[in-house]
Amino acid sequence: MNNTEVVHLHDATSSVVIDVGGAGLPVVTHWGRTLGDVGQDALRTLADVLTRTIPNSAPDHPVAVALLPDAGAGHSGRPGLRGHRGGEHFAPALKVTSFSVEDSIFRYVAEDPAAELTVTGVVELASSGMLRLRHTVRNDGSTPYALEGLETALPAPAHATELLDFTGRWSRERSPQRHPFAHGTWVRENRRGRTGPDATIGLLAGTPGFSFRSGEVWALHVAWSGNHVTYAESFPDSTPVLGGGELLLPGEIILQPGETYESPWLYAAYSSEGIDGISAAFHRQLRERSLRPRPVVLNTWEAVYFDHDLTRLKSLADTAAAVGVERFVLDDGWFRHRRDDTAGLGDWYVDETVWPDGLTPLIEHVRSLGMEFGLWFEPEMINTDSDLYRAHPDWVLGPRPGVLAPSWRNQQVLNIAHPEAYAYILERVSSVLSDNDIAFVKWDHNRDLIASRVHDQTEAFYRLLDDLRLRHPHVEIESCSSGGSRIDLGVLSRTDRVWTSDCNDALERQLIQRWTGVFLPPELMGAHVGPTRSHTTGRVHDLSFRVATALFGHFGIEWDINSATDEERAGLQAAIEYYKDVRSLVHSGVSVRSDHPDPAAWVHGVVAADRSEALFCYAQIATSVQHKPARVRLPGLDPARTYELSFDAPAGWPRLIGRDSPKWEPVSLPGSVLGDVGIQLPVLEPEQAILLRLR
Repeated sequence: MNNTEVVHLHDATSSVVIDVGGAGLPVVTHWGRTLGDVGQDALRTLADVLTRTIPNSAPDHPVAVALLPDAGAGHSGRPGLRGHRGGEHFAPALKVTSFSVEDSIFRYVAEDPAAELTVTGVVELASSGMLRLRHTVRNDGSTPYALEGLETALPAPAHATELLDFTGRWSRERSPQRHPFAHGTWVRENRRGRTGPDATIGLLAGTPGFSFRSGEVWALHVAWSGNHVTYAESFPDSTPVLGGGELLLPGEIILQPGETYESPWLYAAYSSEGIDGISAAFHRQLRERSLRPRPVVLNTWEAVYFDHDLTRLKSLADTAAAVGVERFVLDDGWFRHRRDDTAGLGDWYVDETVWPDGLTPLIEHVRSLGMEFGLWFEPEMINTDSDLYRAHPDWVLGPRPGVLAPSWRNQQVLNIAHPEAYAYILERVSSVLSDNDIAFVKWDHNRDLIASRVHDQTEAFYRLLDDLRLRHPHVEIESCSSGGSRIDLGVLSRTDRVWTSDCNDALERQLIQRWTGVFLPPELMGAHVGPTRSHTTGRVHDLSFRVATALFGHFGIEWDINSATDEERAGLQAAIEYYKDVRSLVHSGVSVRSDHPDPAAWVHGVVAADRSEALFCYAQIATSVQHKPARVRLPGLDPARTYELSFDAPAGWPRLIGRDSPKWEPVSLPGSVLGDVGIQLPVLEPEQAILLRLR
């Protein structure tokens, strides 16, 4: 064993201290603000001091919360490792047998010979400032071991007294909810078989009143696209903890002799500068895989739905190219028997009755206009009205063989963990990509998995993406799942963007993108300009508001722009030119959100890494009780530099309430003034926005 008993992983902003010298599993004695270069003697003393106290009516030894909270050691909360061998060994006594530290990665091995189990753990401090942790358990016995959970935990300090997580529904994903971090267990379980619209994309604990720009914050995210759990726990007799992992269904993981189970990565971040500091770490982590400039997208769904007519689609492509679109995506309806959403899923052949010459005429037309071509798939699903189902009803994933789950959007789930079903889908999708000039796949997943095994399906989904990327490395893939129902770092390690929500209502999108953006950088969030009247809410918004909202993502269009007026098309063309001008900034800079005092207005933006330029949006979300707007402060700027601030509205100026000039002239002010004093803006009508460009 390595002689060092206390491990310290740290960078300029955070530290994690791991005590490996105890009788059981490794214990994190500190996760939070960086301690700098603390010597081993001080770290050992810290570990000793933190474990001296033994209260009355408690175990006769200190009980510390391990990386895998250990019920056998006296932990009264949620155990990290749960399982049994024939009803025995449900509380194994694991002890560390070896560990190592190399390149900011701590690894350890722990064993319980009596329970015949070996656990290995990894804690890595990445260059992004993120922690990521996972565990593996191996069955060393000669009989099966029923695994019920393998969930990693980290301590939260007592002064982190508030929790923030997220809920939602279709077209209203990632809505925040805040509550006290009180005694008891706050558990967020997702049993939908996919990440889910109501699943919390992250769990944040923080000091009282923590906000975007202030307070200490600790955050977790489970990088898994199936069932998962995230929890916060505090009891009078233990350290508060945050934890999570895959949610295993009863009997889902039975480890045979010699078999192992590996948990998904648990990502964790600490910030001493509010929620924006959490965003900075997650964004750096996700930007480790570089992407080329994000092309302007037009997706055909809300333009034509299932009405696939070559002449109409060519005309739509002509208009798209004229306004500056760079990628044209054909959505649902191109394959056999797919005239509506009741039939055809699984029959991944181009429908000869609609496309007698295949997709080639449309693709060649799109490519001749200088645009890439993209195509929609939903490979994990099947309609019972399909050739595939009639040939292979046994390929459907249900509660048990021969029994269908409740129908959802007229479809069932294809069991891609079935080897023959997997081979069929891989061959069909790969053939379509090989036979056509396709640069982009919109990968959809439009229902929950009900009363079904999820683990094997999720693993097969990941393997399918990996195999397709090996065969077609030039094809980019978008994760779409009823919009934003499969957004996590597991799927994002294999895809190039997500469809943030099926809702293109700009007011709803302001909220959805605001909170999705805590974890995802703008370039990974599909953000499209929808039609004047939203298809999901019926709201009517000016083009200027829709554009100002979509600019802070991967910009695109979800609209029959052939039905737009000449003025609207001109505004859209100007907006696309503006996006192309600012996308290198928006897609590489630091995301910031102002703690604006008026809840009726939101201020957010992106500041260049060198702080030489920035782009902000001031969005009037609702009417305010303030007669005169509160000053707008612009965070993240260099206080020592002077910036020229221009007020931009590429798709038209917002409508005002009051007697101010409809347009505002540029001003020059120091970053210290813009950040600390702020500027006064005119009174906007509700659901209006203005862009503030700084150089």
